[in-house]
Amino acid sequence: MWWGDPMISVPSGLVPDTPLLGCEGYDALAEINVASVRFYVPPYMGGAEGFEIMGRMPALEVVQLPTAGFDHALNHLPEGVVMCNAGGVHDASTAELAVGLMIARLRRIDDMARAMPRGQWIADRYDALADRRVVIVGAGGVGRAIAARLEPFEVEIALVARTTRDGVHSLDELPRVLPEADVVILAVPLDEMTQGMVDAEFLGRMRDGALLVNVARGGVVRTDDLLVEVASGRLQAALDVTDPEPLPTEHPLWTTPGVLISPHVGGNTTAFAPRMRRLITEQVARWRAGESLHHVIRS
Repeated sequence: MWWGDPMISVPSGLVPDTPLLGCEGYDALAEINVASVRFYVPPYMGGAEGFEIMGRMPALEVVQLPTAGFDHALNHLPEGVVMCNAGGVHDASTAELAVGLMIARLRRIDDMARAMPRGQWIADRYDALADRRVVIVGAGGVGRAIAARLEPFEVEIALVARTTRDGVHSLDELPRVLPEADVVILAVPLDEMTQGMVDAEFLGRMRDGALLVNVARGGVVRTDDLLVEVASGRLQAALDVTDPEPLPTEHPLWTTPGVLISPHVGGNTTAFAPRMRRLITEQVARWRAGESLHHVIRS
């Protein structure tokens, strides 16, 4: 086994018949023999190097991603290797940020923070979250975690997923659901269906003054189409992810009124390491016992 994040310590006796290696960063990648590694956990938020090394692992059987997203890793996955994502690990932290971004933009906390260095008192009557209708696009772990945290805020919640089920609308119903939303939260994976899903038509169906919150992937939103809507003042946006990412310094989204941007930190909190450690421990135990793994993306 090999895991690439020094934040995550795994018991050394967990996999006695498999190389168990840790690293202190990417400098270690070139110094270790990874040919016999069978279970691999790439570094968290590490970049392409952590996936390219899989080409040097001929014995590799399982890749356990430390992220919920997997689109960035699929192109590097060797044939016949099982890939699992970190389902559940980031749900709580990402949901916290989604709610925080929503409240910050509705109550203009970001504007207040910018006014502080000027000593400017910008008292006004701001939008409440209470009594709003919130549409969450994505009814997986993150979407459900957001919904659970919103319940005490006295909002009306509508969940949307690929297919209809009890209490969940289908994507086909979005044209009807979107015009009723005060806040639209994106919590879907990036794939062929969701790439560029939030385009001019999608945004055009949102009501004037509505807020778009993206804690999914930047590529779910067509940035140029969003920029048109927020620059006009018709819509607001709170974005933890962007396309491109990182957002270039000169990009107009940085300075467009009504836009709040955080640097893709939804899951990168103190909650990550202990939850990821628990997942790795369970997954390796299941793998050794020949049991089915959780959160399989590709097999």
